[in-house]
Amino acid sequence: MGRGKVQLKRIENKISRQVTFSKRRTGLLKKAHEISVLCDAEVALIVFSTKGKLFEYATDSSMEGILERYEQYSYAERQSMGVPASESQGNWSMEFPKLTARIEILQRKIRNYTGEDLDPLSLRELQSLEQQIDTALKRVRARKNQVMHESISEMQKKHRTLQEQNNSLAKKLKENEKLLQEEPNNNQQPNPSTLVLMPPLQATSPPALLSSLTIGGAFQGRGDAMDEDAEDHQGSAQTRPASNTLMPPWMVRHLNK
Repeated sequence: MGRGKVQLKRIENKISRQVTFSKRRTGLLKKAHEISVLCDAEVALIVFSTKGKLFEYATDSSMEGILERYEQYSYAERQSMGVPASESQGNWSMEFPKLTARIEILQRKIRNYTGEDLDPLSLRELQSLEQQIDTALKRVRARKNQVMHESISEMQKKHRTLQEQNNSLAKKLKENEKLLQEEPNNNQQPNPSTLVLMPPLQATSPPALLSSLTIGGAFQGRGDAMDEDAEDHQGSAQTRPASNTLMPPWMVRHLNK
């Protein structure tokens, strides 16, 4: 005989109801996962038991992202349908409890990530939390290794740069020491090609004109010396009167009178 049609109504037996809830919940989560993989769809599933326990499933985009997308879509749809402003304000007032509940969920997850409030979690939730922590730990380790490799590479570059500068300075120092060692030898042994022989200095007598200077006759005595040089070149032995060289003209005129 084929399976008969199951009448949809509340199961009165508490144990049967709990077993049916567990089986159907597992099948529902499995179907949500299958449709998300086969159809590449974003699926978010939320289930609360009769005791208020939460069961959820979300694709890789996370539950928060899907809910935010849903809220934006529903708000845009209400605006396109021309919902009155009063109703929209009423909807915004209804958003406050939702946002409060969302904040509480996020805070509870943060406490779970730090190892607190783990008693209410089921085995599956603990496994999911462990997987998330392992994934986060792998990312942290990968980032840490990357930063360490970058730091080591940077330190190696700086080491090579400093080594090159050190070698350059050592080379310059050796060149300077070599020049300092060669300089005293050059000072002790001068190059003979650069020596210049200077003639000995001879003592010079004062000009002869100074002896012939008299009162009022300095220029005349100088003229006499020049005349004597000219006469020597011409071969003549002419002499000038001594009175003219010893006395000024005004005294000669006075005596003649």
